[in-house]
Amino acid sequence: MSWRISISAVIGGVALAAAATAAQAQGAVNVYCSVQVEWCQAAANAFEKSTGTKVNVTQKGSGETLAQIRAEAQNPRGDVWFGGTGDPHLIMAEEGLSDVYESPRLKELQDWALKQYEASKKRSVGVYSGAVGFGYNTELLAKKKLAAPACWADLLKAEYKGEIQVANPNSSGTAYVIIATLVQLLGEDKAFDYLKQLHPNVNAYARSGTGPIKAVARGETGVSLSFVHDAVTETNAGFPVAYATPCEGTGYEIGSVSIIKGSRNLANARKFYDWALTLEAQRIGFEVAKQLQMPSNKSAPLPPGAPDLTKMKLVNYDFVKYGQASERKRLLDRWDREVGSLPR
Repeated sequence: MSWRISISAVIGGVALAAAATAAQAQGAVNVYCSVQVEWCQAAANAFEKSTGTKVNVTQKGSGETLAQIRAEAQNPRGDVWFGGTGDPHLIMAEEGLSDVYESPRLKELQDWALKQYEASKKRSVGVYSGAVGFGYNTELLAKKKLAAPACWADLLKAEYKGEIQVANPNSSGTAYVIIATLVQLLGEDKAFDYLKQLHPNVNAYARSGTGPIKAVARGETGVSLSFVHDAVTETNAGFPVAYATPCEGTGYEIGSVSIIKGSRNLANARKFYDWALTLEAQRIGFEVAKQLQMPSNKSAPLPPGAPDLTKMKLVNYDFVKYGQASERKRLLDRWDREVGSLPR
């Protein structure tokens, strides 16, 4: 999918030809994008308008994008990966699928964004952050006389049978963060016991991380496991959606940007990477796409109504460990064996 800037007025034949030539000279960049499609489109439009560089965008979830980058390793088709949870970006770095790059914008970033940069050995950096929690449809829960969940333990109650939706961790970075969060909070064996007990209450394992909260907004399910900023987005769109962060503690993501190793448009990939870290770029998620993550640029304000991670009970999330390919594969294999294979 791609978007082109358009010239709305022609000042003169010579001027138009010169402008077109200059824009063409900027070339193109192929962006794999793992945020909401509206955000992907808005970012592409803004970058093209700012630089004259054509943007070709492919929008997919984090797990699917990592799989595509792996499959294309010998013949890369993408130049830069924008957005998506930080763990697969770290795996990409570990496997040598991303390029080392030191952006001149690093000094403008929050410490947590730089931790991603350090953990990836200078191959990835944080763009935004968001916490895991519960989204729920207030009208649907009231109709069914169900209390809103406040703790992880609440989701195991019998009255929630068939009322919860979560994404599939094989395709969704969101769902993998949820598993890693539970493992760090409860210990691995207890975390998988929890997921097995949760299974009867889950009506579907969606393909993307935003699928469950959109199902909540439509009234198709009562509760979702989601990033809580996505719940606020649905509330702001007029849906009867509220959220809670688990009383026991929760994990969080560091949405990141990485340059793909072997990029055919390396200069433009670096240009896009630098641009993604600017105040102007980081305002787009909220101002155009109505997304409510915490931005990594120190000058970018927290969007109005956005969940504030500094006021939440968070686990000490080990991004290095859970960003390792071997750890991710091991946990996903265990989920497939012990949870995903359970009868519906």
